[in-house]
Amino acid sequence: MKEKLPERRRFIRLEVPLKVVVKNDNQAYDVITKNISPIGLRFEIGIELMDRQDLEMDLFIPDLDAPILIKGIVVWHKKMSLEDDAPYDVGVEIIKVEEEKKNDFLKYLCDLMYNLKPKIRM
Repeated sequence: MKEKLPERRRFIRLEVPLKVVVKNDNQAYDVITKNISPIGLRFEIGIELMDRQDLEMDLFIPDLDAPILIKGIVVWHKKMSLEDDAPYDVGVEIIKVEEEKKNDFLKYLCDLMYNLKPKIRM
């Protein structure tokens, strides 16, 4: 029987697809979140990002007029398959959320949790 490891996550991951524009080396890449929490997000991207790399991202939340600027750091990345053009799965720790929209970001996540619309994974 496989031993279950203790859960290390501090927050629930919400499996909700949100548009994110990742800014890297004066280029922008549109991605969709696989999951998100108050302290991190996960997405697939077609370029390799390095662990500990700083990122600026625009997060688009439904019903907001403009995206939320988020600064993060890559905490892990892995290629999805052995194919040369396979995308990378990336985990980003959120370092800073733009102050003027921080409440909008947290309220959106709380509303999702309380409404239980997306799948919640612990």
